Amino acid sequence: MNWRLAQDADLDWIQSFLYANLQSSMFLLSNLRDHGLHDKTSDKGMTIWLAQGSASGIFAITNSGMILLQAPNAVDRMWARASDLIADRPVLTGCLGEARQVRAFLSAAGLSNMPTLLNDDEPAFRLNLAELIMPQMQGGELVPLSVVPRELVVHWRASYHFEVMGTSKRKATAVAETDITSYIEKDSHRALLVKNQPVAMTGFNAVLPSVVQVGGVYTPPDLRGRGYARLALALHLQEVRAKGVTQSVLFAASTAAVRAYMSLGYQRAGEFSLVLFDTGRKETT
Repeated sequence: MNWRLAQDADLDWIQSFLYANLQSSMFLLSNLRDHGLHDKTSDKGMTIWLAQGSASGIFAITNSGMILLQAPNAVDRMWARASDLIADRPVLTGCLGEARQVRAFLSAAGLSNMPTLLNDDEPAFRLNLAELIMPQMQGGELVPLSVVPRELVVHWRASYHFEVMGTSKRKATAVAETDITSYIEKDSHRALLVKNQPVAMTGFNAVLPSVVQVGGVYTPPDLRGRGYARLALALHLQEVRAKGVTQSVLFAASTAAVRAYMSLGYQRAGEFSLVLFDTGRKETT
C-alpha cells in the first residue's frame, strides 16, 4: 500500500475516515478544519498523505515538525515508507496518535531511541455527554480566562508544562504566555472560581461541532485533592453540551486524573501516545 499526497478532492474521504477513528484523530481533524491542506506557514498547518485500500490511513506532519497519524491496519513496510516521506525534514518535534500505531511507526522509522521530553502511553477515555455525572460539590463558578489575572494563569500553565510535558523551566513561561494568549483568543479554556478565588483551570485542545477533546486541566499543588479540577471540567462540559456538543474524548496523565475522569462518567477507550522529542524547540500540535 503506497502513500500519496492528499488533494482537495480527498477532503471528504479524509474527514470520513478520521471521524470513523475519532478517539485518536482529534488533533488531525481540528488542524485540518483550521488550516486545510495548503497552509505552509502556521505551526499547525499540515502536509497530509493518504493510503486507500485494505490498509487505509492518514499520515501527516505539521509545519513545526509534529507527526500525526491514523492507520489502524498499517504494517511495518507502510510505516517505513511513511518515514521516507519526511526524511528531508530538518526538525521533528514529536509524534501523536493511537499508542500501537505510534510505537510501530517510531520503530519502523528508527526513531524509538530519540531523546525525548515526554514519551508516554496514556489511557484514553470517551464520554457521551448525555451520561455526564455532575459532581456533588457546589459553589463553584466557571469564568473565561480573561476574567482572572493573566499572570496567575500563565504561572499555572508554565507549571503544567514543567510538571506534565517535561518543558524546561527556562522555556516554560514563554510557552505558557503563547498558550494563554491562544486560549483567550479561541475562548477554549476556563478558570474555576470558589469564593471568588481562582482555584483550577480546564479547557479543550481540539474542538469540533459535536466533539471536544479535553486538555490543559490544572490545579495548583496546594489546592489539589478538593475536587476543583473535576468540577471545572464538568461545568465546562455542561456549557458546551448546551451548545450542541455530544461527545468528549481525552487521555489521562496520572492515576489521580483517571479517577477524576471516571467519576464524571468517562469510559476507557484505548491508549494514546504523546512523544515529544528533545529538540530544544517549542512543541506544538
